Amino acid sequence: MHARPGQRIVLFAYWGAWWVQPFVDQPFTTIEPDSSWRNSTHFGTQYAALLVDEGYRPPARTDSLPSIGSGVVTVAVVNGRPEFWQTWWFLLAAALTFAIIVAAYFLQRIALLAGEEQRFRETIETMPAMAFIARSDGYCTFVNKVWIEFTGLSVEQTVGSGWQIALHPEDLNYVVNKWRASLASGEALEHEIRIRRVGDGVYRWFLMRAVPLRDKRGKVLKWCAAATDIDDRQRAQQLQTNLAHISRVNTMGELVASISHELAQPIMASVVNAKASLRWLHHEPPDVTKAREGTVKIIEAGTFASEIIDRLRSLYKGSAPKQEVVAMNEVIKEMAGMLRIEARSHGVSIRTDLDENLPMTMADRVQIQQVLMNLMLNGIEAMSHTGGVLTIRSELATNGQIQILIDDTGHGLPPEKADQLFEAFFTTKPHGSGMGLSISKSIIEMHGGRIWATVNEGLGATFQFTLPSATVNPIGSKRADRTCE
Repeated sequence: MHARPGQRIVLFAYWGAWWVQPFVDQPFTTIEPDSSWRNSTHFGTQYAALLVDEGYRPPARTDSLPSIGSGVVTVAVVNGRPEFWQTWWFLLAAALTFAIIVAAYFLQRIALLAGEEQRFRETIETMPAMAFIARSDGYCTFVNKVWIEFTGLSVEQTVGSGWQIALHPEDLNYVVNKWRASLASGEALEHEIRIRRVGDGVYRWFLMRAVPLRDKRGKVLKWCAAATDIDDRQRAQQLQTNLAHISRVNTMGELVASISHELAQPIMASVVNAKASLRWLHHEPPDVTKAREGTVKIIEAGTFASEIIDRLRSLYKGSAPKQEVVAMNEVIKEMAGMLRIEARSHGVSIRTDLDENLPMTMADRVQIQQVLMNLMLNGIEAMSHTGGVLTIRSELATNGQIQILIDDTGHGLPPEKADQLFEAFFTTKPHGSGMGLSISKSIIEMHGGRIWATVNEGLGATFQFTLPSATVNPIGSKRADRTCE
């Protein structure tokens, strides 16, 4: 097309049954005469190229090819030539390249995940504990070699709920209920279970822990669990409990003679008062007042005998610790009275020096009695060949704790073995069990206190222990001396 000044070329694209001017009145739809152009929007599209003058006004829509007139000078039909990047071969190559890149990315991700999964499984297989993996609904999908070797159950036998056959029947319902509760709440699980060993059929204790693995939204994806063998620890704890009970029983054996004397006194007093009351009743006239006084003394003696029996029963029974408010001075007086005859038989007198304003403490009364009994008997035995004085003191330490001191005038402590006194099975006695001081140390430390021994400057040794006070006593200390002959 050849144009004169004032003329321009307008393109109409052919879309199906319609001729439409692309982007009406936009600059790039109008091409200056004698300029080269290639359509960059619709490659291969057929166009009507109109040579128009200044009187041309573009129509809103054209149903047929525009004709000459109304400012249109010439009409020609041309085909748009695409850029290279619009050709089919370029688009195909681009699509293939994109597909290759995406495939390579996903293959790389799959390889990385496979490597991580392999390392994860290797870690689980080499760990010294049993390991499990379960789905979010609790269905077991994986167990490691430790489980297989210990229980003799293969992965196929364990998956799902097959693991339950390895548990102790007494633990099964408890474990299943705990597991269901954790699945429902999504909270971590921790409990102790017994699992059967395939070699000898023995059930061992394990500590089971299971934690949920969540996605970014907090949804549980799966559960990871591990079971650690704690059977030796359980047995050690049971052994310690049994040894403590045995020590208590042995100590009571040593005190049977002393307790029998304690019981003989109120029983004899009851008999004497009963006979006296009968005599007063046989008088003419009967002396009811004297008989009543005798009856009251019988009741008092019986009550005292009952208290002695209760203390003996509490010390003998392996009952669970019971925390209560305890007045240490009262416990000291009780134990001093209980051991009075035992001390006399060895030529030992017991003296108490107690702080009257001592605060109370929270403790197991029976266990504190056991500690005092062990320490006092040790002191009495240390003076069994020479006689002497066993002094029990109570005071308020500078840190606010209650401090009890048991001081003897015996042969003292071996300096080279002072650090071993509170170790289990260590003893300086020919026939000792070596558990008394060890158990006393455990009891005091369990109550939040401390126990130790020192050598006196003169004769003997002093065993001391502390207990936390239940209240702070602001009143100044006041002492009361008492000697039990």
